[in-house]
Amino acid sequence: MTVPEGSSRKVSVPRLRILWSFARPHQRSLALALVLALVGSGMGLATPMVTKGVLDALGGSDSLRGPLVALLVLLVVGSAVMYWQWTLLGALGERVVLRARESMVRRFLRATVPAVTRRPPGELVTRVTSDTVLLHQAATGAPVGLINAVVMLFGTLVLMGVLDLVLLGTVAAAVAVVAVLFGLLMPGIATAQQRAQDHLGRLGGNLEGALRAIRTVKAGRAEDRTAERIMADARVSAEHGVRANRREALAWTIALAGIQLAIILVLGVGAWRVAEGDLGVSSLIAFLLYAFGLMDPISELSQNVTALQSGIAAAERIRETDDLESEERAVHEDPVHEGPVHEGPVREAVAGKATVHDTPVLELRGVTAAYGPDAKPAVRGVDLVIPRRGHTAIVGPSGAGKTTLFSLVLRFLEPTGGELLLDGRPYRDHSHDTIRSRLAYVEQDTPVVPGTIRDNLLLSRPDATDAQLRHVLHEVRLAEKVDALDDGLDTPLSGAAVSGGERQRIALARALLRTPDVLLLDEATAQLDGLTEAAVQSCVRARAATGAVVTIAHRLSTVIDADTIVVMEAGRVRARGGHGELLATDALYRELVEALRIAAPADCPEPTILG
Repeated sequence: MTVPEGSSRKVSVPRLRILWSFARPHQRSLALALVLALVGSGMGLATPMVTKGVLDALGGSDSLRGPLVALLVLLVVGSAVMYWQWTLLGALGERVVLRARESMVRRFLRATVPAVTRRPPGELVTRVTSDTVLLHQAATGAPVGLINAVVMLFGTLVLMGVLDLVLLGTVAAAVAVVAVLFGLLMPGIATAQQRAQDHLGRLGGNLEGALRAIRTVKAGRAEDRTAERIMADARVSAEHGVRANRREALAWTIALAGIQLAIILVLGVGAWRVAEGDLGVSSLIAFLLYAFGLMDPISELSQNVTALQSGIAAAERIRETDDLESEERAVHEDPVHEGPVHEGPVREAVAGKATVHDTPVLELRGVTAAYGPDAKPAVRGVDLVIPRRGHTAIVGPSGAGKTTLFSLVLRFLEPTGGELLLDGRPYRDHSHDTIRSRLAYVEQDTPVVPGTIRDNLLLSRPDATDAQLRHVLHEVRLAEKVDALDDGLDTPLSGAAVSGGERQRIALARALLRTPDVLLLDEATAQLDGLTEAAVQSCVRARAATGAVVTIAHRLSTVIDADTIVVMEAGRVRARGGHGELLATDALYRELVEALRIAAPADCPEPTILG
């Protein structure tokens, strides 16, 4: 959430409610911390009065034992109470941060794919990391500190009034001036801090993207240009941080100067009143102790107001993530897909006659979909049937809608028209988990998840045995490579640890381990050498004999032997058939084949393309 230039963000009740929503589950602990803080402050307020008793005892030849024991008790008990309060608030702050982080992490992973990919990943990471740090103090320590500081301030002023009303009036005037100036400065501090945090989030997003593309950046000799783009947000964040720091420094300078001026006035006026016999020396000393101690509640107020401002800005950024549409909410609120959710396999498909084994495993009927309410449809009126066995290949030029079809099948994207069916039953009757439990997917970019080779393979089937892991690694010709590593399956994966082809094979092995009903491959052989590609194609043929395989191909050599080839163009299905049939009947398919210099089969009526 960005703040328009020139505006100021005041601490309004609705904004405080956002912050309070994080602290509300811990009301009892906060109440205990407040009681401890007030007890500690009460002991601090009693100390000058007891000190006055010591001075009076000296002047009146009374015993010093009682006042000195009282001072010692106040010191010991006050220290114990302070320690208890600080540890309680520290632990409470960590619990608030942990809960906020857990909530955001789960929300990000449960959100729809378009909702998450709409923002740079680094920005979302910043909300989980740095924003929650700002929340730590604001949601726990700041409320307790503010109440305690206000009580301590008024308590100090009341006890000053008990000692001498004239001197109290002098101090009250200085405090009033400080309070007015603080009130004028605080909104500007909050605005500057929020803008700094917003630009810090952008910096995180840009840096994360640059690090992902580090090879491209270096190959393009763009290190300095990329750094400058990233540092632009860092500089703006620093400018706002400096602006906030200047205002804070001014506020502190005013506070210190105001209190010091009040002390000087108290000394002058107090000395005059002592000389006139209107005030005792012990009362003046006690009053000065209160005046010196007045800085504590004022500084605590300023610190906690500043923390509150920063925390509210962070809380608002964190709460913005509540607006990320979750997959469950997308299903239940989708006007196109109304109806109850049913779990479990479908045994009857048509009028109770045909069993599920006679119906296609997947079917798209007139499906239309777009990546936003105002976006142009990425696919229109697509009809597609995926049989329970066999290899279906989807080809077409870039932007034809091939990957969008996979997003629809995997339910990353919901259709705006038409419907998808699993086992003859509409997708709306199945949960996301039920649908995805039947599918396995290999992405084109084949990202590896953080962790080891074993972690990556077990991602979607955590109960697989080592024997099963070795079997799928052997299928994709990675077994020897893994055996040669020092830690074998427990070797950590990183961008430099494996090549692009090895990442593809790990992703394919992970998919094969699932033994899915439908295997979805988005150009799974793009980065493989000829021998390895042949082995992978053998895996695909073996899987197609027992289940459904759907391949998106930019290299048509990977799908020549597919049972059915679907040609897409401009979001629609243009043609379908076998390789030879499409060469004979579809001009776009011939152009795609010619562009990749693939020879047609000898029995094809079309002339062979040389290459």
